Amino acid sequence: MSKQTGIAVVGVGRWGVHLVRNFLENPQARVVAVVDRNPERLAALKQQLEPDAGVVLAADWEQVREMPAVEAVAIATPASTHYPLIADALQQGYHVLAEKPLTLDPGESAELCRLAEQQHRQLVVDHTYLFHPAVELGKQIIKEGHLGELRYGYATRTHLGPVRPDVDALWDLAIHDICIFNSWLGETPAQVRATGTIWLQSNREGWSGGEHFPRGLSDLVWVTLTYPTGLQAFIHLCWCNPDKQRRLAIAGSQGSLIFDEMLAEGALTLQRGQLERTGDRFIPAGQSREVFKLEPAEPLARVCQHFLDCVRNNTPSPVSSGQTGVGLVRILSALTESINRGGEPVKIG
Repeated sequence: MSKQTGIAVVGVGRWGVHLVRNFLENPQARVVAVVDRNPERLAALKQQLEPDAGVVLAADWEQVREMPAVEAVAIATPASTHYPLIADALQQGYHVLAEKPLTLDPGESAELCRLAEQQHRQLVVDHTYLFHPAVELGKQIIKEGHLGELRYGYATRTHLGPVRPDVDALWDLAIHDICIFNSWLGETPAQVRATGTIWLQSNREGWSGGEHFPRGLSDLVWVTLTYPTGLQAFIHLCWCNPDKQRRLAIAGSQGSLIFDEMLAEGALTLQRGQLERTGDRFIPAGQSREVFKLEPAEPLARVCQHFLDCVRNNTPSPVSSGQTGVGLVRILSALTESINRGGEPVKIG
């Protein structure tokens, strides 16, 4: 393998342009091709990021899939297109970095993992929050027992758009918070339930969502995750709420750990405190607030570097492998089943 890894980026929408930028800035990578069906996106990319003149700009994957310079592929296309693109890239002998979710189907996701293993190639999923300094430090704080007995978790992820045409708010947004909860708790849910509300893209307006979204695309979703220890985490998701929130917390008997992305300073905070009984009353005690200083780092840059390390060493990701992606797709699929069954709890086998 050459000193620089030849990268093809497929899909340069809202997220794909950031992948291109990070790989262009990484001295261990060489962007050799960029693919997008939208000519306006390619033109904008060329103007904004000024990639090297030698970068091939193509409208279709078929135009670059057999380029000798390509060693790895970063795929940032709609989730419904992931399976055939990733499968073909792996069959061509390329390592793959896939935008979340890996696919919309657990069986297809597992098949991609098997294919990567057969081809002796690495499949890494861009679960960006697993590389966020606040998430890494939060995991350590919880492991050290600073919260006492863990009681419950809660998260809110809302904004006014962007509205996806291919998946609902659950599939677009929930994976971030589920990733963080799973990382901080060191376990995955045993049972889930969810309810969804549709305002914008319903089947009454001609929407055909197939087996995944038969009613249409939910704009508002309420999620409950129940972990094997009995702890529950609650998530509020909405992409048509101008009150932008990106906040997640775990509460324990001795305090709460809060990750709030909307705070320029103090994104990770430990609010200490507990209730003490005095007669027949409970009085707050031991209250204090600690703000943690975080390493200045762009999580996506760390994802790209991690992927390049996995490629160069040809070793599976210990943080965000294809198997990690399979587990999250299983959780999202179970939550979708719960929505489609009117909020019934669904066990995850």
